[in-house]
Amino acid sequence: MSAGGSISEFNEEDNVYLQLCPDPIRFEPVSKVTNVFYDEANQQVYTVRSGGASGVVVKGRKESLNCTFRMEDKGPVLSIKFSPDQKILAVQRSSHSVEFMNFFSGTENLQEYSQTCKSKNATILGFIWISGNEILFVTKVGIELFQVYPEKRCLKYLKGVSVYIDWFLHSVENNILVVSSPGGIIQPFQLKPGNIYKFQKLDIDQTTATPQRERLNERDMSIVSLYNQTAVLVLRHRPKSSTCSGAEIDVYPLNREKATSKSHVLKLDTSGCFAINVIDNLIIVHHQASKASMLFDVHLSGAYDGYATYHTAVVVPMPIKQFKLKLPTASTSVSEASEVPCELYSVNWVVFPPNVIIDAKLGCLWFLQLKLAPIQNLMPDKIRLVEFLLQRSNGKRQLLQLLQNTILSPTFPELDLVGGVLDKLNENYQSFLDVEMQNQMSLPVSGKTDVLVPKGSILVDQQDLYTNIFSNFPNCETVTDRYIVQKAFYQLHQFLQNYVVNDSKHLACLLLSLEGEYPAAYQLALDMLKRLSNANDLIVEVLINKQKIIPALRFVQSCERTDTISARKFLDAAMRHSDKSVFTRFINFLKKGI
Repeated sequence: MSAGGSISEFNEEDNVYLQLCPDPIRFEPVSKVTNVFYDEANQQVYTVRSGGASGVVVKGRKESLNCTFRMEDKGPVLSIKFSPDQKILAVQRSSHSVEFMNFFSGTENLQEYSQTCKSKNATILGFIWISGNEILFVTKVGIELFQVYPEKRCLKYLKGVSVYIDWFLHSVENNILVVSSPGGIIQPFQLKPGNIYKFQKLDIDQTTATPQRERLNERDMSIVSLYNQTAVLVLRHRPKSSTCSGAEIDVYPLNREKATSKSHVLKLDTSGCFAINVIDNLIIVHHQASKASMLFDVHLSGAYDGYATYHTAVVVPMPIKQFKLKLPTASTSVSEASEVPCELYSVNWVVFPPNVIIDAKLGCLWFLQLKLAPIQNLMPDKIRLVEFLLQRSNGKRQLLQLLQNTILSPTFPELDLVGGVLDKLNENYQSFLDVEMQNQMSLPVSGKTDVLVPKGSILVDQQDLYTNIFSNFPNCETVTDRYIVQKAFYQLHQFLQNYVVNDSKHLACLLLSLEGEYPAAYQLALDMLKRLSNANDLIVEVLINKQKIIPALRFVQSCERTDTISARKFLDAAMRHSDKSVFTRFINFLKKGI
């Protein structure tokens, strides 16, 4: 399964960021008489005993859709799937036809009807439900779309595409079909009710500088959805050596308008057997030999060679959290003996997109889960961690917690770190505003403009910052003192201009003492004193000490407090002033005002 970087042993439970869901879907394990099938579209497991004669049990996430029925044993079942509305069952027992059974009138006396390929002697590789009454046959010579008429118990051919097919993959999330043709040609299709749309062909071999064509295997490719973009992942097996870092995964975003080329490369830095899941736009690569998993985020920055961006794992590879399976007991009480540890990264594991892991021999289906809290401990670069959390759909709580730990830390962080974190939040906030602005604009139907998307998946706005951060400052003066100690005068200036701290005479006097190192602090102090209603006398003192006698007189006059003026204080200051005209103007003020 997956790995990357140098993989080592980890026993720290707190750093494990992947876990299996606590309540797996349990089903009868595979055996000589029982076959197990999984339907990705409905996320259902089918256990078929003796070809269906001894019973078929269907289980999934929705317990209301679970059912049990019997069907006639007409040979080994190759594939079995319900339609999306659960009203029609399709069963493939041969390479030339598919049988159907209606379930909307109950499960008793199920009568089958079948459909062969439109192309004579074609071999059916599989089938895909497009909608409740449309089904697609994938054959070795093309794809065929049929309309199902359950009441008439028949199907009608709608359309098809002729193409030689070795194998195929289907993405349920975006209804994308990818077929592999002889010569390593990959042809994607968009499937919609009543229609089949072609994408540009993807010739994987032409995008790599290999002397021989590399054979592409179905198990080495995946169709995933990353940041609202469908992409094909291609696993490149390369033995690790002194000249090769090991296997890589190439990411090819699909585009109907132009040829697809790889945009990202995930460096696994090891070799072996891998499997891929996707959770919340994160590519999770499991490595079987090391029993560890890696996380990749194509949204984060990486090394760019002019053609593609190269990514390493976001954090160090870690194993999935140990899972103990509860066994049924005769006693009503659950003891330790009723739980057995499961073998993780078992050879019996089969991984399905986006986050399904099945152990057919154990009889369990799990949904893989991601925990964000441990990742904070594994990413020392906090600005990169902020970028990472902004992309997670449930990352807001963790992000606010990170901001609290960073900004409200008793030891107080480096100001460059705080500034970098807030810059990322501002960029993300601005992107949301740009999107909202574009949505409100009235554009012509024919007008061509790039559709903006937010930088992140979550929004941290001003109210969030105030409620969770700034309103919780234990002592804002401690923050300003820290700015002064670090001589971060520009940050201090912004801090004060945005009124993060309350005005006070103490803080104003502190600013006055900084004038020698930061001249703008003098004006900041005067402005703060002016906003205080009880600091007029202090303003006059400051101005007189700066020998600004006339501005001090004007200030007193503007406050309409000339009757309280200390004539002796102004007279002494005017007499000491180097400009003799100041004394004359002061005398005139006493006589009639300036």
